[in-house]
Amino acid sequence: MNASEKVSQARPEWPTEDGASRVPYWVFQREDVAEIERARLFNGPVWNFLTLEVELENAGDFVAVDAGETPVIVTRGEDGELNAFENRCAHRGSLLALEDRGNVKDFTCVYHAWRHSLKGDLVGVAFKRGIKRKGGIADGFEMSKHGPRKMRVEVFEGLVFGSFDPDVESLKDYLGEEISQRITRVLGGRKPVILGNYIQVLPNNWKLYVENTKDSYHASILHTFFTTFELNKLSQKGGIVVSKNGGHHVSHSSVDAAAEKGKDTYKEQKIRSDSDLSLSDTSLLENFKEFGDDTTLQILSVFPNFVLQQIQNSIAVRTILPKGPDSMHLKWTYVGFEEDTPKQRKIRLKQSNLIGPGGYVSMEDGCIGGFVRRGTIGSPDDSAVLAMGGYGIETSDDRITEASIRGFWTEYRAKTGL
Repeated sequence: MNASEKVSQARPEWPTEDGASRVPYWVFQREDVAEIERARLFNGPVWNFLTLEVELENAGDFVAVDAGETPVIVTRGEDGELNAFENRCAHRGSLLALEDRGNVKDFTCVYHAWRHSLKGDLVGVAFKRGIKRKGGIADGFEMSKHGPRKMRVEVFEGLVFGSFDPDVESLKDYLGEEISQRITRVLGGRKPVILGNYIQVLPNNWKLYVENTKDSYHASILHTFFTTFELNKLSQKGGIVVSKNGGHHVSHSSVDAAAEKGKDTYKEQKIRSDSDLSLSDTSLLENFKEFGDDTTLQILSVFPNFVLQQIQNSIAVRTILPKGPDSMHLKWTYVGFEEDTPKQRKIRLKQSNLIGPGGYVSMEDGCIGGFVRRGTIGSPDDSAVLAMGGYGIETSDDRITEASIRGFWTEYRAKTGL
């Protein structure tokens, strides 16, 4: 049976035992599931992260991004307001913006020169009246009734979110108090500066990477750099915050050298956790205190696919973008702040080597989703088991738990109906 025949069959039922602790592998494989996600998640009552507000400082500035798999343009209008709408001509559906970013007065389609405003309104049709009284647009055609879909836009701490559902709850209510406070902790009161960005292509379903970002259990087991240089261990102080609906989460920890002295829980359990690697330039591990607390690592996610990272002084936003059932794009944007000293900026740039496709810490994250996809392709009706920390989705003061992953699947099922 080939892949297309497999996904054309009637969709199986989701296992019912133990709440959200059983996740069937078919949910990562089927095209009909991807269609449901496009309609009910990314085009439904959720807030999609779009961009950083700092990228849209002047009237006419725009960025071309994606909301799920839907191409979107975000602009700063002449009135100073932010707008977001589909990157799609009202005429025949061609892309309007062909560049990733820029500054324009309007968007004129290269195909037939139909013109759209910075708000996404259709404002001009080439040869609308024809030539020499011949041809032209049909009588009664109203430009105001045609145009790409628009998104509702809201901003929190410089993060621009958009939703295709005009009736979605406010962004503040969607995030909730605890998640909002944790975003403010990292970004509040400071103007970001873009240090760099790139897109990483991963050979797996997007939800496998979402699981990975919410999985604090794996971090110091898979990533030997963390434990070798004592940046992150499950025995350190920390915990998990899970939003009431389960969809959002925060994992946080603090380096506590005194508490770790003389202990090696990982070696006792014979876990792959450290190595004989060393750094010829240990300045990579240099850091500075900037948050007024002892937290050295905070990974925060907003349902369905946004991540804000603080690993030491490396701060980045990540957007997890589906590209069909078996592929995804991971968009990274590293940030500093206008107030950074030259030394602090240098530390941030050095620490950017920790994270990303070749990062000392997260290089393995780019592989593990592909390992899962390859390992499960022949077993669509079997299920992953999420039983660490019990079966609930509660906030806890330890990180040896899969509560935040179960929380994601709880909200995912509520939104998709699967």
